Amino acid sequence: MKIKQEINMNEIYLAVLVRGFIIDLTGRHYVVVTEEATGTIPSGAMKVNILSLDNAVEEIRSKYSAWKAEHSTKANAKEVLLPSCVVLCVSDTVEALFWVGEDLDSARKRLAERDASPITVNIVSGKTMVDPAERAAVLKNKIALVTGGAQGIGEEIVRNLAAAGALVFIADHNLEGAGELAKKINEEEGRTAAIALKVNVSDEASVEAMFNSAAEQAGGLDLCVSNAGVLKAGSVLEQELADFKFVTDINYTGFFVVSKYAGWLLRVQHLAAPNWKTDIVQINSKSGLEGSNKNGAYAGGKFGGLGLVTSFALELIEYNVKVNAICPGNFLDGPLWSDPEKGLFVQYLRAGKVPGAKSIADVRAFYEAKVPMRRGCTGKDLMRALYYIVEQEYETGQAVPVTGGQVMLH
Repeated sequence: MKIKQEINMNEIYLAVLVRGFIIDLTGRHYVVVTEEATGTIPSGAMKVNILSLDNAVEEIRSKYSAWKAEHSTKANAKEVLLPSCVVLCVSDTVEALFWVGEDLDSARKRLAERDASPITVNIVSGKTMVDPAERAAVLKNKIALVTGGAQGIGEEIVRNLAAAGALVFIADHNLEGAGELAKKINEEEGRTAAIALKVNVSDEASVEAMFNSAAEQAGGLDLCVSNAGVLKAGSVLEQELADFKFVTDINYTGFFVVSKYAGWLLRVQHLAAPNWKTDIVQINSKSGLEGSNKNGAYAGGKFGGLGLVTSFALELIEYNVKVNAICPGNFLDGPLWSDPEKGLFVQYLRAGKVPGAKSIADVRAFYEAKVPMRRGCTGKDLMRALYYIVEQEYETGQAVPVTGGQVMLH
């Protein structure tokens, strides 16, 4: 399926342009909810008549100047007046309404109440010092999407992002599991913090639909975490081609497809918010840095993934999209390793992979001994790297090792 070279005249991408415009005015994260045309324009809304996409951003900015002059009651250099409702018209026909809020719940509330009253935002001028409060809120109100987010390390990433104040799309082939997780998180956070989406990352149409749904429900994206991955170990002398392809389709090709459509969406947003930096982060592996014995399909896909990271970073920085990877060590406490029936500890014990091992504890001790810090990686370790990548505006194309010293800088 070939990506269209021109933006479609539809609500999804225009919602992204509206969100980008609001971000450009404020330097802050916002959510934009799309409503199908109702035929009525709420009092206080900003009307935009789009004749072609070539002038869409200019038209939005022009209409904003007129709308601001009409609704502004006082001059204050530290305040910015925002429309809470933007009405899209095509050839003077109302096509859609876009409702703006600091988070999803506030945007939905304005829609439900038809409240198009202006929003006043206090803006603090730029500083050269790092603000501790900003560091603590690096992900607050950002819109994130995590593939493979319904279980394992993906679930830990989702839970941490939601706890940090982000709106998180949980994208997973297991929609039921993603939905159950979203429900739990929303109850725990007391807000709409997570939304489930179904996706098969190796299916291009599925990935495109996933990003369209995210844009339609929230108006854009700030962070895409490409986490979905699988592992089927096997010797190069014995592994079936079908198993090799299964691993590669998810871990390597899947990252390409996710980056393709994430990049497309973020590029559209960049048209209206040219100074706003966004992120694509691949959850890679230490195996992508050093290889893995009798696990070539997995390591090969991860090595290839780092090649994609550096290549995409060079291309997408034009649109202020940073592309980086996190290369964690073994999550020894996760289900991949610790599942009592199918976990790698059990598999390696049965296969005799660890010389002299007589129990699962022996196998675990063998792998812990490989790490200078004498333990496996945790979700908390990975999240600290993710925070760094998102906060650091002057870094792209990097593979950040989180291995307890098992793999060090080259």
